[in-house]
Amino acid sequence: MPALHFLESARKEFVYYRSLGEKTIAQLSDADLFRAPAPGNNSIAVIVKHVNGNMRSRWTDFLTTDGEKPWRDRDGEFEMHWSTREEVMAAWNDGWTCLFNALDALTPIDLERVVRIRTEPHTVAQAIVRQLAHIPYHIGQIVLLGKLFLGEEFQSLSIPKGASQAFNQEKGM
Repeated sequence: MPALHFLESARKEFVYYRSLGEKTIAQLSDADLFRAPAPGNNSIAVIVKHVNGNMRSRWTDFLTTDGEKPWRDRDGEFEMHWSTREEVMAAWNDGWTCLFNALDALTPIDLERVVRIRTEPHTVAQAIVRQLAHIPYHIGQIVLLGKLFLGEEFQSLSIPKGASQAFNQEKGM
């Protein structure tokens, strides 16, 4: 895959997964954002706090400093001190802004540059792929929690169950 296409494709995937998280969060009550499914498990708000911390750490000064910043408090990301949807969404948007600002500044030549994450060397392309595995993992958790909390009321984010044949016909398949 040519380098420019890789960057465009990576951005498209990040946009897609961001939308899945946002479409799930939009369906939930404020109480459900802070609800842990069981003792010892993370709420959606906690997952958002962690994703924010991860994205800010990885993408701040992306090309010039280690992706694990000295100011990051990873353990603190799993402690909830927020109480409003606005705080959750502000952190959500802040993390994504950091990611997209850094990603959009990259050029194809940058893909072979070496960056470090926890002192481990990665090419820029490898670091992007690493984030394309990590962030969707957590967004999958958000979607699953949304589905568990809403049950039959959850609005499908893709082809609804039982609608594959109609979808395929509509697409001419």
